[in-house]
This record gives sequence, structure tokens and C-alpha cells, in this order.
Amino acid sequence: MRAQSRVQPFVHRCRVYYEDTDAGGIVYYVNYLKFMERARTERLRDLGYAQSALAGEGLLFVVHSAEARYHAPARLDDELLVSADVVELNRASLRFRQQVRRAADDVLLCEGQFLVACVGADNLKPRAIPPALREAFTESRRSGSFEAGE
Repeated sequence: MRAQSRVQPFVHRCRVYYEDTDAGGIVYYVNYLKFMERARTERLRDLGYAQSALAGEGLLFVVHSAEARYHAPARLDDELLVSADVVELNRASLRFRQQVRRAADDVLLCEGQFLVACVGADNLKPRAIPPALREAFTESRRSGSFEAGE
């Protein structure tokens, strides 16, 4: 099932700090993954689900696979806009499409896709995404392209 909409995607704002950069004041490449992780966490929080509460219920989300493409550097003190859009929802996994843009000029700095698995905290085996959370993600599909899998 695919749906398209003009609703704005979820965006998390963050700032580049000294600790995020290399000796030249440019964001170290792996830190883009951290920015995207934070945006996915804030996306869950925006839907009403804190990772700590989910973990307390025995549910974790783990990255199964990651793909990133770098386009331009972010620098110390840049404000970043990090999107986190669910483009595929399966029984026990989600696929996020993400972008990191510089707020000042909207330049695309990095983009990626992440397959995130839902697992049990006790055994790290795949677990079905709880119905209420599935519904929250389904409702969020208005943020862009979305495929629901079986």
C-alpha cells in the first residue's frame, strides 16, 4: 500500500558541537549516523513512545542495516534539520529514509536509509511491533511515501 501526501515530514533540529567535528571543524562522517539515530528516537517520542518506556516493556529497536550517502560537509555551529520518515512498515521492522540538511541554506549534507528491527529485550529475537505503535506509524505515513508489508 502506498500513500502520498503534502504533509511536512518529521524534522529534528540539532546543532553541531565541537565534539562532533574533526580537527578541521568539519563533522566527522560517523556523527551523521548519530544525528539520524537521534531523529528516529525523537520521531518515536513525537508519536508518544519513549525508548526507555518501550525497553521497560521488553521491546527494543535495533538497526539491522544502514546506508548513508554524503554530499557536503557540516561545520561547527551549523544548525541541522534531520528528517526521519518511515517508508516501509513490516510486522517486525521499519525502514526509515532520512536526510540531514543545513538549516541556514537547506543544503543536503547526508542522506540514508535504515532498516530498524523490533526485538525482544530478553532474547534480541524479532518481535511484532505492538498494534498501537503500528497504528501510530501508519497514521504518520502522511509524512511521505509509505509501504505497509505483511
